[in-house]
Amino acid sequence: MNDAALRSDTQDIVVDEVFPHSPEAIWKTLTTASLMGRWLMVPAGFEPAEGKHFTYQTTPAGAWDGTIHCQVLEVKPYERFAYSWRGGHEGNVGYGSQLDTVVTFILSKVENGTRLRLVHSGFVLPKNDTAFEKMSEGWKKVVPNIGAIVEGKD
Repeated sequence: MNDAALRSDTQDIVVDEVFPHSPEAIWKTLTTASLMGRWLMVPAGFEPAEGKHFTYQTTPAGAWDGTIHCQVLEVKPYERFAYSWRGGHEGNVGYGSQLDTVVTFILSKVENGTRLRLVHSGFVLPKNDTAFEKMSEGWKKVVPNIGAIVEGKD
């Protein structure tokens, strides 16, 4: 875990969603590069293997080239998947400010399917206010799309 995620001056984004699908189906959508690209962003160099480095590309800002650097931290099939999410530049304020966070997906079987809990942790406030606000909105929009991907309705 990174230092930012351990400090008390950080905030987390939490999104809970229950899908009428098996943990195996949700897991596949979370950990298959081509499927990730349909509900989030297309990852470059992704494999669901601990220690694996990969990137996402988003809109650049100021001194930041828009690359989000990630490393797979934890892989427990059908239960838990976590990776670091680092981007931005220390010279930027607002969008594109330096960010060092962790994204964790926790799956648990429930009576009618699977509960998926996303925790994006380590936002240092006020420095990461813009990222925290935008990504809070973003995760709430994209996580429900996972169900449509599983159903093949995207």
